[in-house]
Amino acid sequence: MLTPLETKTADAGKEGGGGVKKLLQLGALIFTLCFFVFPEAAAQTAPTPAPATATPAAAPATTQNQPMRLNIGLEGTSKPGDVSVAIQLVIVMTLLTLAPSMVILMTSFTRIVIVLGFVRTALGVPSAPSNQIIVGLSLFLTFFIMGPVFEKVNAEALQPYMSGQMTSAQAFDKASVPVRDFMLHQTRTRDLEFFLELGRFGPTPVAELPMRVVIPAFVISELQTAFQMGFLLFLPFLVIDFLVSSVLMALGMMMMPPTVVALPFKLLLFVLVDGWHLVVKSLVQSFHL
Repeated sequence: MLTPLETKTADAGKEGGGGVKKLLQLGALIFTLCFFVFPEAAAQTAPTPAPATATPAAAPATTQNQPMRLNIGLEGTSKPGDVSVAIQLVIVMTLLTLAPSMVILMTSFTRIVIVLGFVRTALGVPSAPSNQIIVGLSLFLTFFIMGPVFEKVNAEALQPYMSGQMTSAQAFDKASVPVRDFMLHQTRTRDLEFFLELGRFGPTPVAELPMRVVIPAFVISELQTAFQMGFLLFLPFLVIDFLVSSVLMALGMMMMPPTVVALPFKLLLFVLVDGWHLVVKSLVQSFHL
């Protein structure tokens, strides 16, 4: 049995627990009423997303970082019968790539550089003058000899093309005529006939000879002429070598190299006869201009 004091305590606990439950139920009811009765207030408390602003669409990355392209076509020129700037650029770059071969094979450069190389070998000094000097002198002598041809090309082809009086194809045909005439004047007839026979062209007038026949025939003729001049250059120095070798053998100086003894006499002979003057003069006069 409970005493009166314990009974009062139990009743007080029950009353306290019931009060807490009532407070919780009242709070939940008020919270629910706030959601359903005042929706504007709930909407204000919730974070509102920022309004979307219309931004210009970014260009695709493929269009921004596209590589440069070179369109080769026949459009892009206002002159009838002419080619576009792109094709002209390709042609110019190709010509610049082939320029060294063209200078060597279609001008007087071949004969000059071979003869100057023979002079150095005949003297017995393989490193003097150096290759740079030999090639440089050959190049300037080529410009000197080919000067009239280049002037004719400039007057008949380059200037009219720059002023718009002819197309690029017409300018190329006009420019090839002086160079072709120069090569034909230096080419032997037997070399032309040889390549005509190899190509099975039959009897062809000189004015109608194709460049694929004229250029190799010209190169063969230049090599032949250069070797003939080289043989004549070697003869006086070969005589000096024979004399020096005979004297050394007569004196019993077998261990003395003949080339070392002959070199000063070769240089002395070359300087006394003004060898460079004679060589350059012979080279320039050997071309039938």
